[in-house]
Amino acid sequence: MKKKLIAGNWKMNGSIEANDALVRAVMAGLAGADCIAAVCVPAPYLSQLQVLRHGSALELGAQDVSAHEQGAYTGEVSAGMLKEFGVRYAIVGHSERRQYHGETDALVAEKARAALAHGITPIVCVGETLAEREADRTEEVVKRQLAAVIHVNGHCISEIVVAYEPVWAIGTGKTATPEQAQQVHAVLRSQLHAATPHSERVHILYGGSMNAGNAASLLAQPDIDGGLIGGASLKAPDFLQIIAAAGFSNA
Repeated sequence: MKKKLIAGNWKMNGSIEANDALVRAVMAGLAGADCIAAVCVPAPYLSQLQVLRHGSALELGAQDVSAHEQGAYTGEVSAGMLKEFGVRYAIVGHSERRQYHGETDALVAEKARAALAHGITPIVCVGETLAEREADRTEEVVKRQLAAVIHVNGHCISEIVVAYEPVWAIGTGKTATPEQAQQVHAVLRSQLHAATPHSERVHILYGGSMNAGNAASLLAQPDIDGGLIGGASLKAPDFLQIIAAAGFSNA
């Protein structure tokens, strides 16, 4: 049985001083954690957090990655560059990138490909808007988004992480019920099972306003393998409580 994965997404937050205090507090509370923990930080802070690259209990992640290897792409950061900073995970296709930067399913698939080519695990985000949920299109939307990634990366699809983030629940304080989340996770699990004989390796995370209060009930669902945590990952006590809900050893 694989360990659960709890990944914090700091979004566009942080400062050198605040980052140091936050990471120190999280690291101090990880003793006995029986899950995988990571933080996905803004690119300027990857250098500051090099402390996480050598045998640390907290893995380092990026919030985006370019689909390109190198070249005249001002402002882009390649997977090769991220790898040099010891980055283990990279978020691709977050709803904020899709909404504000016009990222398509095809581009998200290429970003996942670029990450995988450099040994970085892409955390592929999928999720429906409120209008799509109310139109009973949730399954159609998430399957389409994941299918694009499977089409481009089918030979190594078992190496990705999937994060189900209902757009209507991101940063709103609203959360899918454990039953609603499990229903979508089961759909994604079935889709992955049809694509690879190693689907059991894939972590499927829930990412719609998971917090210290609801983490345990969400993580108890059979197909929820962890969480992609937004605001709660910026508060060490809350982040550690979610990690605790994902499993602590008795050692």
